[in-house]
Amino acid sequence: MLVAQPALAADLPLTGVSLAPCDAADPGAQPSPSAASRPTITSPEGASCYVLSGMVNNPGRRAVVDTDVYARILDRSGEPVLQNRTRVGSIGDVEPGEHPFALRLAVPTGTPGPFEVKNARARGFSAPVRSRATDDDDLLPLEQGVVRASPADPLS
Repeated sequence: MLVAQPALAADLPLTGVSLAPCDAADPGAQPSPSAASRPTITSPEGASCYVLSGMVNNPGRRAVVDTDVYARILDRSGEPVLQNRTRVGSIGDVEPGEHPFALRLAVPTGTPGPFEVKNARARGFSAPVRSRATDDDDLLPLEQGVVRASPADPLS
């Protein structure tokens, strides 16, 4: 009988966390037909595309896998932008060292900005806790594009 190794949780610090509207050329922006005449980019579903980005630091010697990002995002009046949730997305596996991350978020249209990001943190595991199709499925293609284009990325 095989016994699975326990997957220990690891908290990773995030720095330089910011929330900005998606670039108009970003395929995740899904601009509406009237976006050219309005300063905000909105999708037909009534949501605006935003990118939460920053740097994640893994001070350990081993990769942290299945890493999720948690944050409270508040509008101008201090109300949560994402109702009833603090998990904002997954950034996959984080190798040792400091790395850029970026996640797309759908913010309801008409939510009063500016937005404030509070209690941003990342949490992953010492062993996989999710099933995987392949070794390269950590980031979706859209997230790969955002990370590559991120201003915090020293390689771009």
